[in-house]
Amino acid sequence: MKQPDAKPSVKAEQAPGRSSGRWSQDRRLEFIDFRLRWDGRLNRSDLMEFFGISVPQASLDIAKYTSLAPGNLVYDRSSRVYTAPPEFQPLYPSSDAGRFLNELLENSAGLQAEESSFLAWAPPVATLPTPSRNFRTDVLLALLRAIREGTAIRVQYQSMTRPQPTLRAITPHALAHDGFRWHARAFCHTRKEFRDFVIARMLEVSGTGPGLADPAEDAEWHTIVPLVLVPHPRLSESHKRAIELDFGMENGQVEFHCRQAFLFYALRHLRLELAESSKPEAQQIALRNRAEVEALMPGFVPST
Repeated sequence: MKQPDAKPSVKAEQAPGRSSGRWSQDRRLEFIDFRLRWDGRLNRSDLMEFFGISVPQASLDIAKYTSLAPGNLVYDRSSRVYTAPPEFQPLYPSSDAGRFLNELLENSAGLQAEESSFLAWAPPVATLPTPSRNFRTDVLLALLRAIREGTAIRVQYQSMTRPQPTLRAITPHALAHDGFRWHARAFCHTRKEFRDFVIARMLEVSGTGPGLADPAEDAEWHTIVPLVLVPHPRLSESHKRAIELDFGMENGQVEFHCRQAFLFYALRHLRLELAESSKPEAQQIALRNRAEVEALMPGFVPST
């Protein structure tokens, strides 16, 4: 398909604005693909404004995309834009519905800067309010440094079991999010075992030392457990089918994977911490391999 835009020069000069040096052409082609699929239209100015590139470079990028996917765009001379035909087939996996919906969610929650989003337009989106979990930046920096360097740190930690903060020596090796809070997975030098610590409860960091703990020995972190979800057995057949569609189940089930160390949080997040709800319409799903999962959680105590 012939490129209808102005013929690009051999050397594409950079336009003022964002530095295009940070972006490869492949990233710009991904942008073209995403905009065509979800906005249905694209012009050179979209590329120029988003990436800070010149007219010739934008024309080169559109020409390259056209050569890779000639059936994905049609030039509308009346509006002077490229449009996606009904037979459009995405060139990049990142143009899938999951990426689009995640960007909507991040934008509505204020988690993504508008100028970094591929979205050209977004419908009104409502999200549930989530309490913010604040923690000190210097604590997070200290955790990251300790993880990177394999060292131990001393933290003042406010647990749920003691009225006053206590000094803990820990060797962190990973971060994790349970759907509500950020945790640090670490070896506790007091209890001589790997545990998870809520970062927001770390009040102060007061020094470093040798790690004396090998992250490879954290068996519960490295053990991956399947969670086999099925519709609640007491639902009607029509309701079961609705749940199968909601969760993308095949043959009546879907399987997720979770680290053993976070099984408790996964079950709580899915509202499966109870064996069975008295109202199946509220519970909606059940854990087919509950016995197997619970056998891996003997005496488990969540973050203290």
